[in-house]
Amino acid sequence: MKLQRLLSLVRQAVDDYALIDDQDHIAVGVSGGKDSLALLYALHELQRFYPKHFTLHAFTVDLGFGIQDFSGIKTFCDGFQVPLTIIPTEIGKIVFETRKESNPCSLCAKMRKGALNLEAKAAGCNKIAYAHHKDDIIETMLLSLMFEGRFYTFPPKTFLDRTELTVIRPLMYVSEADVIGFKNKYNLPVCKNPCPADGHTKREYVKNLTKQLNKDNPGIKERLFHAVISGNIEGWNSGNIGMDEICHENDRESKNKKEEF
Repeated sequence: MKLQRLLSLVRQAVDDYALIDDQDHIAVGVSGGKDSLALLYALHELQRFYPKHFTLHAFTVDLGFGIQDFSGIKTFCDGFQVPLTIIPTEIGKIVFETRKESNPCSLCAKMRKGALNLEAKAAGCNKIAYAHHKDDIIETMLLSLMFEGRFYTFPPKTFLDRTELTVIRPLMYVSEADVIGFKNKYNLPVCKNPCPADGHTKREYVKNLTKQLNKDNPGIKERLFHAVISGNIEGWNSGNIGMDEICHENDRESKNKKEEF
């Protein structure tokens, strides 16, 4: 995926759901994975021409899985002149050793977000950008249906009452395949995920299921995403300008050409 295409989808999401306002100070959660690096890249480039002025501050949560090398993330942020704060925690030890969670992902996510929210607030940020892409939204919807019996997925924008921070998801129109293509094309310095549960979760199961469904029924991901934006899920009613065009365009692409890698 080329930068121009990524920026087009990010700006469409930002405009459709009013994700960015003038003078926003946006915290960007950067784990070192492909998604968060692509998000920071896109937001930095968007700063150059977007009519509303905003600033960026990158945050990386150190989960405490032994010695982890964050030099690649630091170099990446330095190249964009974006400040980076590394947040030391013992989340890994608490989840896997103290609590010995059978479902570690839920607790880990809550603790990571809590640590990030506190640091972002202390740094004067009013918004936090998460790198959830279109596939994440679809998979969360399927997880909710299959394991909770409800039609839900996280919205493009969420206001957090306790911290008075607003969570935004600018990659919501970008597919994971496009993120992978962007990562390969622009040589993003991806860090290996140190979590021992990586690849062995319900989300990974649903991800593989969705891939198989899309292989057997080309275009099904786009139809699932369309179900999300037209299904009256809380937080999905305030935008959608031009969204049908994006869904239809991506549906055609999934049928007529291979993803760019």
